[in-house]
Amino acid sequence: MVDYRQRHTADWLEYFAHRGYRAARPLAAGVEGAVYRLDEGVVAKVWEGRPPEDLDLTRQVYADIARHPLPFSTPEILTVDEHEGTVVTYERELTGSPLRPDSAVRPPGRDLTSAETDALLTVLRGLATIPGTEAMRRLKVQGDDRPLWRGHTRFPDALAAVVERATRRHGDLLAAHVPDLEAKVVRAVQALRALPDTSVTVIHGDLVPPNVHVDDTGRPVAVLDFGFFTTAGDPAFEAAVTAAVWDMYGPYAEEHVAALTRLFAAELRHSQETLALYQTAYAMATYDLFSSDGGDGHFRWCVRLLKRSSS
Repeated sequence: MVDYRQRHTADWLEYFAHRGYRAARPLAAGVEGAVYRLDEGVVAKVWEGRPPEDLDLTRQVYADIARHPLPFSTPEILTVDEHEGTVVTYERELTGSPLRPDSAVRPPGRDLTSAETDALLTVLRGLATIPGTEAMRRLKVQGDDRPLWRGHTRFPDALAAVVERATRRHGDLLAAHVPDLEAKVVRAVQALRALPDTSVTVIHGDLVPPNVHVDDTGRPVAVLDFGFFTTAGDPAFEAAVTAAVWDMYGPYAEEHVAALTRLFAAELRHSQETLALYQTAYAMATYDLFSSDGGDGHFRWCVRLLKRSSS
């Protein structure tokens, strides 16, 4: 499977050493950037392809979240720097260990443990208490060319427009793998626009297991890596995507999606039909974010989800 995470380089270690952080070392890497531990309690994230104004907005979103008490920590940008056209943020280091590895690295077993599902429910309930703000509405989701909420006053309408734009980008490629794609898109867009108004809260949008950190007892202590699909929106969308991305590549992935969707519907009082619709919309909006030729695992995952979808 192709790895689309950013790479650590010796050049950045040398740069941080010149900045006085001689003990800097690689810590983690994601789609948007590579993270280095600089000192006790401080990390730096190197953001490839992100303009400074984007990080200023992200900093405001983090501050909006921090104004409300949560049972776990969230990122805080201390300062923003720029080096040879690349933005670097200096952030408070978040504690804990990943809830579990990415399913592409080590697939989970068939049984979902209560510790894992309790941790996910704690995070979902916590984030659903944070009201959506203007800064959150101004964020773009990955791959799109404008803020998700621009020109819209309701999240379902904004998401429907994202689906329409995304499926126009490389729709022929997706249609070659998903039968009756055009009709599926029309039905999904119509169903999204027919959804009723809901509360609008912060949406992380990428609660894969490595982005939820827990302590030795399994209690969530930190949620990190906002930005991939972060916005303001319906908390049911967060629950739907979390159920879908918990296990994307393991042998029991389909069972896990179904089980978590049922659990979140029951515990958080969301409609299962709405959760399924949001999962379809997420696949339609993100299928081409890592390549435009269908040669990556995320594209194949989106295709599998859309083939199962009745929308």
